[in-house]
Amino acid sequence: EVQLQASGGGLVQAGNSLRLSCAASGFTFDRYAISWFRQAPGKEREGVSCITSADGSTYYADSVRGRFTISSDNAKNTVFLQIDSLKPEDTAVDYCAVDLDATCYYGLGYVRDFGVDYWGKGTLVTVSS
Repeated sequence: EVQLQASGGGLVQAGNSLRLSCAASGFTFDRYAISWFRQAPGKEREGVSCITSADGSTYYADSVRGRFTISSDNAKNTVFLQIDSLKPEDTAVDYCAVDLDATCYYGLGYVRDFGVDYWGKGTLVTVSS
């Protein structure tokens, strides 16, 4: 079955960097759009980034553009999210999700979940000040 596993979270200090990984299995890693979403306590889930295999296009939420970088290593069936200049407001559970039609949806300043087919379990990022 399709599985997505986010990893790489932890406790970090504000200003530092972190790289999250999303390991995928259960489908051929040649047609996909993988997105990162995050959810902080008391807040709605936010779509922060997406990458599509169709043309390599990347998308970022307005709130994270410039600090977050999404990339992929197709040989390893893995998508990464590099987070720089961490802020306390980045504290959240981060999830990765896949659209097997390789479409990134974007609107209202966020990556959207309209095409998500499968969700992975999250990894917790905690940023201390």
